[in-house]
Amino acid sequence: MTIPTVSSFPLPARDAARLACHAAAADAGGWLHPVQQALIHRRGWLRMLAPRAIGGAERPLPEVVRLEEAIARVDGSAGWTVTLCAGAGWFAGFLPPHLARAILATPRACLAGSGAPTGHAERAGAGWRIEGEWDYASGAPMATHFTFNAWLRADGMPLLDAAGQPRMLAFVVPAEIVEIVPRWKSIGLRATASHAYRIRGAWVHADHGFVIDPACATAPGPLYRFPFLPFAFVTLAANVAGMAGHFVDLAEDCIGRRRNRFGGQGEPLIEVPAVRAALDGARMRLDDVRSRLYALLDACWAEAAAGAPVAAAPAAQLQALAQAWVAAARHAVDTLYPYCGLVAASSDSDINRVWRDFHTASQHALLMPQG
Repeated sequence: MTIPTVSSFPLPARDAARLACHAAAADAGGWLHPVQQALIHRRGWLRMLAPRAIGGAERPLPEVVRLEEAIARVDGSAGWTVTLCAGAGWFAGFLPPHLARAILATPRACLAGSGAPTGHAERAGAGWRIEGEWDYASGAPMATHFTFNAWLRADGMPLLDAAGQPRMLAFVVPAEIVEIVPRWKSIGLRATASHAYRIRGAWVHADHGFVIDPACATAPGPLYRFPFLPFAFVTLAANVAGMAGHFVDLAEDCIGRRRNRFGGQGEPLIEVPAVRAALDGARMRLDDVRSRLYALLDACWAEAAAGAPVAAAPAAQLQALAQAWVAAARHAVDTLYPYCGLVAASSDSDINRVWRDFHTASQHALLMPQG
């Protein structure tokens, strides 16, 4: 077990140690260890983006992103689960307050879900009858509620918007009407248990449908005036970058223990100029993009906190910096992996688990390389 240095991140050393201590067992077992789950709930990380007025913490977004990066730098599966489930908790700011309050009042409340619209909602009286199946609900085993997007219908026909396009709506429903389909079999992020789930003809009141748009927010804070896409990009990118930072730390250790058997002097491979340059270059590129992204995120948040909307130009720049951060992370991991030796290919090593987690997380649809 290795515990990365996180002194510059907002994660107490004791919490980091507990997450790291059980990361390998969680990976092998396919779900977060009970100690990890208990820590997540005790720290209130799943509520940190929900409105304070209904039982959430409503923490500033830059603080949350830094914390999510720090958790992912210790354990990718824990970081990813916290980020996706806390992100779903953010939706509480767009729900009718009475429903949001009831959800947050649920013991060990946790929202999991998927953004793909792979189901439909048929209008039925004062609500909707839901049918569909969705993939990749990270944290599914501890979810008390699930979120999803669904196409709207009435009398079996698609409902259309003003432009004549099919209408889609986001929903939140209790876990009691959801069936988990356990088919998460990825090479990495195994402990996120990102299983599929289905709903077969269950009815929910119309209050369970919501629109993720600052104009439709039901909570007044700046968190709910922040546009969704920049929010999603920076939180996901922080996870991938955290995993990459962990990989670089482990790679430096691996490379430092390997000897240069081809130089004739047996010096550590890390002292070979090309290897040292690759390691230093990977760190510098990651740190450069990270500092620029957080500077812009802090500035955007200051504007939002002052009551101003986040303008289109800085929002687009945040997304671009998030993509650049992921690109720097890919470069770091893929450049250093060949120098790490067979220990990096051993499925029970820390560095292999981090490598697998990284290459799974970076396959998220929002984080794919732009052509």
